Amino acid sequence: MSPTILIADDDPVQRRQLESHLRRFGYAVECVDDGGAVLERLFASTLRAPDLLILDLVMPGVDGLAVLNRIHEEGMDLPVIVETANGAIDMVVTAMRAGARDFIVKPVAAERLQVSISNALHTGMLMSEIRRMNHHAAGILSFRDLIAGGEAMERVIRLGERAAKSTIPVLLEGELGVGKDVVARAIQGTSERRGKPFVTVNCATLSAAVLDGLLFGQDRNACQQEKPGNEKQPGKFAEASGGTLFLDEISALPPALQIKLLRVLQEGEIEPIGAKRPVKVDVRLITATSRNLIEEVKRGRFREDLYYRLNVFPIHVPPLRTRREDIPDLARSFALRFAAEEGKIVRGLSPEAEALLCAYDWPGNVRQLENAVFRAVVLAESDELTVAEFPQIAAHVEGCAISVPPAPLPVALQPARETEFVPVELRDPNVLRLLDEEGEVQPLERLEAEIIRFSLLHYRGQMSAMARKLGIGRSTLYRKLKEYGLQSGSEESSAPEAMNRAEAAA
Repeated sequence: MSPTILIADDDPVQRRQLESHLRRFGYAVECVDDGGAVLERLFASTLRAPDLLILDLVMPGVDGLAVLNRIHEEGMDLPVIVETANGAIDMVVTAMRAGARDFIVKPVAAERLQVSISNALHTGMLMSEIRRMNHHAAGILSFRDLIAGGEAMERVIRLGERAAKSTIPVLLEGELGVGKDVVARAIQGTSERRGKPFVTVNCATLSAAVLDGLLFGQDRNACQQEKPGNEKQPGKFAEASGGTLFLDEISALPPALQIKLLRVLQEGEIEPIGAKRPVKVDVRLITATSRNLIEEVKRGRFREDLYYRLNVFPIHVPPLRTRREDIPDLARSFALRFAAEEGKIVRGLSPEAEALLCAYDWPGNVRQLENAVFRAVVLAESDELTVAEFPQIAAHVEGCAISVPPAPLPVALQPARETEFVPVELRDPNVLRLLDEEGEVQPLERLEAEIIRFSLLHYRGQMSAMARKLGIGRSTLYRKLKEYGLQSGSEESSAPEAMNRAEAAA
């Protein structure tokens, strides 16, 4: 999704000229003719905020400086470029002090305008990412900090904001990697418990015994029976007192602990291991699951009474493939963060790279996108991420296969007559297609054939190297080459012919 730029100018000729330039640059454009309309647009709760504002300083009614002051008062991080007709230095200085990122003088040249917009957008995204990271660390992350511009996430935000106004138990449902933990943090950051402890426990990663002590704590006497001298362990419920406890993958909670959790929800108290009496706790509980909990109840793996206690206010977080409009903004945000961590300068993604990411289905959701962008930033050799930095994604998108020129043949294996060099088009060698066209797991025989075919190309027909790396004997290798239709004739002529067959199959 292209960045949206809001133009505020009372001169219709200037508005049309700016709009023409911006659309030619590839941006989405909105236009208003006075400061009051600007404020109305910026603070309309049902509309996504623009990414940049080009603001005329001299307008009837509410002027540009009044708009800048209001934006500053509301704490908005919206980048603003001001425009003035005469370039008066005192007015420009006042605007810059009020928060403007840059200024342009009417009439502005297209090149100057493009550079100014590019710099302002990059700075704005960087400041937004810094603010988001600071809010995350301080426990005050809110729904305004989330990157969510589509309808699929608007419902999540509406429900999350309502849940934040009460202490009602919330159950977040959705596939692995969709960002349920971020939604949970936003619920706390929007509630009265903002800034208080936010404690996370993944119920699928620990054994029942360890999870019991971790969640509910251990009394000092119980600790000394196991290891003399150990101090009392308060547990995560006590650690989250006054704040929020987020239990991820709640469906994996062992049956014995389901009973203890049910008591917490009913009585508001926990029973530490070895304690003589229960302990009162003040904790907001948010749970999450990637499984269908009602199916777990039907199979007897999850208590029905606990299910109804947790499923009071369910919120479904949609997978990334159903909210593709968020992918470019998410990718740019990750790119800025990882570029800062890696000490690189990355201003964004090329239009082709954005189109590639939007075309992919992302089975691993936001977490997979984050990892893909991290890898791309490490690979990047310029200040823009291109399709070349996403080879593993391109290998799965139709029309984006990567062309890998083969290494030259060893002299012993070169054909007697000269042939024209033809590059071999291969998918990313790090990716092996495990599913067939119908979504079923491929047979081992077919996978073995694909591995042998690839190794034949990779080692350029060197049978000894192939057999050694594959961990099989040369006779076995020749037999499998013949079995999979990659060899014919004598062994002396088998390598070039097998290469030809493998290249044709690839």
